[in-house]
Amino acid sequence: MEISEVIKGRRSVRKYAAQPLEDGVVEELLDAARWAPSWANLQCTRFIVVRDKSTKERLVEAMSPRNPARNAVAGAPVVVVFVGKIDASGHKDGRPVDDKAWYMFDVGLAMQNFCLAGHAKGLGTVIVGSFDYGKAGEIVNVPEGYQVVAFTPLGYPEGESKAPPRKEMSELVFHEKM
Repeated sequence: MEISEVIKGRRSVRKYAAQPLEDGVVEELLDAARWAPSWANLQCTRFIVVRDKSTKERLVEAMSPRNPARNAVAGAPVVVVFVGKIDASGHKDGRPVDDKAWYMFDVGLAMQNFCLAGHAKGLGTVIVGSFDYGKAGEIVNVPEGYQVVAFTPLGYPEGESKAPPRKEMSELVFHEKM
């Protein structure tokens, strides 16, 4: 699949088939994620692979009650929790270079690589960001100095998802100034 086809074809999948994942596929996607760029190549992203049904159910309890991905997290064969090391990215000599949470950006890049690599293999994901971060961190035993940023279920999609409409380029692209 061409990269533009992968980018344009990826969808947020909220319903998964009962089909298990082949051996090594999660590790292959995690390898794609670890190759994402990061601030000063500090590679602050960590990954927690969750297969245990009760742990997935506890993650669902940490999610917003209105989150449409609750059933996806509970029903997917795997959930991957993306964690960032808080004081690595965007820091120099142990001090922040500005007031931005650069680890969030780095984790997002890794997550995008993961999701695109998954789609290229026929797998579905949905980026989950509406949840109680502290509770999720407790569930997967994230130590101090790290923060759960997002998580995604992973599995074979059940059914097809249609592309949502996109704004026209003329609404998004500016030249020289906005």
